[in-house]
Amino acid sequence: MMTSKNPVSNIAPETVLDFLHHTLPFNELDDQALRELARHCIIDFIPKGVVIFRQGETQIEHLYLIQKGGVKLYLEDDHGQITLSDFRGESEYFGALPIMQNTRANLNVATVEDTFCFLFPKTAFLKLLESSPKISHYFLRSLSEKLVNTAYAELRRHRISPRSESALYLFSTQVGTAIKGQLQTIAAEASVRQAAAKMSEKMVGSLLVTNPTGKIIGIVTDKDLRTKVVAAGLDYQTQITTIMASPVQTIPAHAVCFDAMLRMVRQRIHHLAVEKQGEIVGMVTSRDIMLLQGTSPFYLFREIVAERTLKGLHSLAHKVQRVVRSLIEEGAKADNITKMITVLNDRILERLLTLLIEELGPPPLPFCWLMLGSEGRSEQIFKADQDNALIYAEAEDQAKMTSAAKYFENLSVKAVDNLVQCGYPLCRGEIMASNPKWRKSTFEWQKTFDAWISKPKPQDGPRSTIFFDFRPGYGDFSLADQLRQHLIKSIPNHGLFLYLLAKNALEAQPPLSFFRNFIVEKNGEHRNSLNIKANGLLPIVDFARLFALKNGIRQSNTLSRLQVLHERGQIKTELYDETVKAYEFLMQLRLVHQLHQTEEGRQPDNYINPSNISDLEKQTLKESFAVVSRLQHQIKLEFRLSEH
Repeated sequence: MMTSKNPVSNIAPETVLDFLHHTLPFNELDDQALRELARHCIIDFIPKGVVIFRQGETQIEHLYLIQKGGVKLYLEDDHGQITLSDFRGESEYFGALPIMQNTRANLNVATVEDTFCFLFPKTAFLKLLESSPKISHYFLRSLSEKLVNTAYAELRRHRISPRSESALYLFSTQVGTAIKGQLQTIAAEASVRQAAAKMSEKMVGSLLVTNPTGKIIGIVTDKDLRTKVVAAGLDYQTQITTIMASPVQTIPAHAVCFDAMLRMVRQRIHHLAVEKQGEIVGMVTSRDIMLLQGTSPFYLFREIVAERTLKGLHSLAHKVQRVVRSLIEEGAKADNITKMITVLNDRILERLLTLLIEELGPPPLPFCWLMLGSEGRSEQIFKADQDNALIYAEAEDQAKMTSAAKYFENLSVKAVDNLVQCGYPLCRGEIMASNPKWRKSTFEWQKTFDAWISKPKPQDGPRSTIFFDFRPGYGDFSLADQLRQHLIKSIPNHGLFLYLLAKNALEAQPPLSFFRNFIVEKNGEHRNSLNIKANGLLPIVDFARLFALKNGIRQSNTLSRLQVLHERGQIKTELYDETVKAYEFLMQLRLVHQLHQTEEGRQPDNYINPSNISDLEKQTLKESFAVVSRLQHQIKLEFRLSEH
């Protein structure tokens, strides 16, 4: 590549004005400010293949606004390996960040075609930022978004070495492109024999069932033929509608393949109808997705569901880490990964409890295994300590209640022990169903929650942050739903409890000094590091929980809570968008850090040494901590808490 040495030329202000009038954010300026900016503008023509900025070398003297053409922005390591790229075209800019930070170029910038740029002097741009809050806000927000997005890319491509050639397929390939062959249907009046013959002829594993008007009313699969016809001894002349599943599960053609995979695993199905503009256009199967991906969670899911022994389940649980790595390689954000881990962990728990109940006999009363803490929020990454509890139904017969208590004690002790053998450590605070304090009937759980809420004690704050994030994991989910309903009805009437919860949410401060430098540990094992979970992630989790409980929101997942709060107008759009980006980046950074530790045989922790991450990641980390400070400021305003 050549380096830019092209002469620049003055340009008539009217030409620049016309372009700026149609370009964000400059079209927000009044005419006088626009004319003042245009007066300083020069134009530069840069041929294709010219390097305009060199990272760490070029001193930036102008903001570049692309009039025509395009550029590529990228990082390059000592071996010439490009680890990050972005493209900018007409009406987009580059050079703003180093000007605002007063640094040399942070990226290489090269033209990908012949390009014309408007150049605005550094002094004029800085003056504009100072005089126009709207423009300043736009660039700060825009740069924050670019930092987060490019930091994700760097975390994936630079810090994780790919082990497969399927990278990014799951998260870049739309479901519509994964369709194989034509859509195959069969009339509702057809027999199962005719359906089997057509599947064999067309070499497909499913048929969509249509009524006389041609409308799709159901689906029949090869599994249905095996389990509902052959195994059940059903007459082969039986009408196909007898065994079909209805309604047909669909997914939009524009959805990415990861969404299809997650849906199939959650609903335990292997076929999805692909829908485009309200019409089913084809089918996609779990096999189609597996062929796309290579290392697939489907394989592990199948093994878990089919496992018949507790010992076999122990070894399968340790394979979850392989899925984590493959998802990171393929471009998954932390939220995608935690969703998949949640599904796999839930299947392990379900299989484990199913096998134990086969061993112990059926329970005397309905019950529900509760997931608490990060498991309850569906936000667990690697195998953290167990946090679980058990709730069971009431019975008028006291003898039955006594029998149930004994049964669930036995079940819980065995379950917790087997979870340990699956790689899920014991909770150091003994918040597990094996502890009789956390194994209760519905009435006892309601009394416990009421006591914490109506007469809060200092120790009840930390407890509630674990227990109030519960979700059902196995059993009769209605028991957990009733407890959630009781909770959301009770809490809004107890201001003192919410006040104390708000104070607890301010205990962990983001590790930034007044001058936006990182505050790290001075001594000990984690010297020069900061706790990304305690000081970054948990304050966001605490904020979402606090406002969700205050507003009677049922969701336990942090991002889901934030979304509902935003939809209800409890969080402004700008703060919501920034909070989601900050949370996802912090989770991603933590995830990659812990993956490296586990692959090196070390116990994963939450301590990040800022000197070990890139400048781009450092900047994004600072932006994320700044968002945490804004959330905590909102808590202080909402609950009238003074600065401390």
